[in-house]
Amino acid sequence: MRCLIFQILHSPIIPWSLCNFLRNPSYTFTGVGIDEDVKKLTEDYFLVVATAVDLRLIAAKKYRVKELKNAGLKQLTRKVLRKEMSKRKAVTMSNWDNRRLNPAQVQYACIDAFLSFEIGRILILGNRN
Repeated sequence: MRCLIFQILHSPIIPWSLCNFLRNPSYTFTGVGIDEDVKKLTEDYFLVVATAVDLRLIAAKKYRVKELKNAGLKQLTRKVLRKEMSKRKAVTMSNWDNRRLNPAQVQYACIDAFLSFEIGRILILGNRN
């Protein structure tokens, strides 16, 4: 699996390939609180995201645990993947607006994207393979 980090904040243009990727209804984008991300993409960059699913809502429904509606990625990783996710505050609270992300930020962003993908795959498709 590969992960591409595109820093839209520092890009003079938004590639058509990114626009087409986000608005393709064949793709489902998953995340924790993803509605806020979609809202920002729409309001700040006029991008359309066709299908976005908040992992908290589908996890709460699937496991019948109302409290999961307020869970973070760390809690969802524990519940769905049965794995522990470490989140170092030095990374999570660092400056993500820098033109160049440091290696720890890149690693964290990739892990965050991968876990969101895996949790979404399991919750939506129902397989753990």
